[in-house]
Amino acid sequence: MCPADRNDSDASTAARLAALLTAFSPGDDALGVSELARRTGLPKSSVHRLTGHLVTQGLLEREGTGVRLALKLFEIGQLAVRQRGLVDAARPYLEDLREATRNTVHLAVLEGTEVVYLDILRGPDAPALPSRVGGRFPAHATAVGKAILAFSPKSTVDTVLAAGLPRVSERTVTAPGILRRQLARVREEGLAYDREESGLGVVCAASPLRGADGTARAALSLSGWTNRLRLDRVAPAVRTAALALSRTLP
Repeated sequence: MCPADRNDSDASTAARLAALLTAFSPGDDALGVSELARRTGLPKSSVHRLTGHLVTQGLLEREGTGVRLALKLFEIGQLAVRQRGLVDAARPYLEDLREATRNTVHLAVLEGTEVVYLDILRGPDAPALPSRVGGRFPAHATAVGKAILAFSPKSTVDTVLAAGLPRVSERTVTAPGILRRQLARVREEGLAYDREESGLGVVCAASPLRGADGTARAALSLSGWTNRLRLDRVAPAVRTAALALSRTLP
C-alpha cells in the first residue's frame, strides 16, 4: 500500500470511529449493532468490528447485546475542555445571578454555527430547558449566540448566514437582514435577547465576555418564563456580570 492509500484508509477509519461515538444522543443508554448501523449508515459488519475495538480501548462498554459510552470518554472530555479556566472564573458570577433571580444561567462559547454550553446553573423558578452542559444549539436562535456573533469577525457571521438560519421555534429569526440588524443593536447595547426564539414561553438576556481585542470569547445569559422574567429589569445585571468577568480574564 502506498503512503497516499494508507492515509486515505486511516482517515476513513477515523471517520467511522467518530461516527460511531457521535451516534449516541442524550437519553440513550445501550445501542445495538443494528441501531448504530442505521444511525451511521455503516455496514453491520463494520459496526460490529469497530465497536469491538472501541470496547477493547475502553471507549465503549458492553451492556447486554448492545454497547454504551464508557466513563473513559467523560475523563477525556474533562481534559479536552480548553475553556476550563473560563468555567472556574465564571462560576461565582453565574451563582450570583442565579441567587438574585432564581432563574437559569448559562455560559457558552461559539463553535462553528452553534453555541456549546460550558456551564449551566438551573434556577428553581425557571422553566425546564433543553440545554445541557456540552450540548449545542444554533447560535442565531439563542441570546448567547447573538451576543457572541455581534462581537465576532465579519467572516464568522458570514459563515453562520451562509449555512442558513433554521427555524427552531415559530419566532426564530430566519431572515439574514433581520439578524444583521439585531447584531448591530447588540454591539450598541452590549446585550442580546431571545424572545421565544429558542422555545415558546422562554425569554433570555445575554452579554458577551470580551477579550482585550474586543472580540467575544464567550457569553453568559439568564433565562426564564416569558410571563415572569422582566428582561428590562434583569438585563443590566447580566451586562454588569459579563463586564466584571471580562476584566478578570487573561
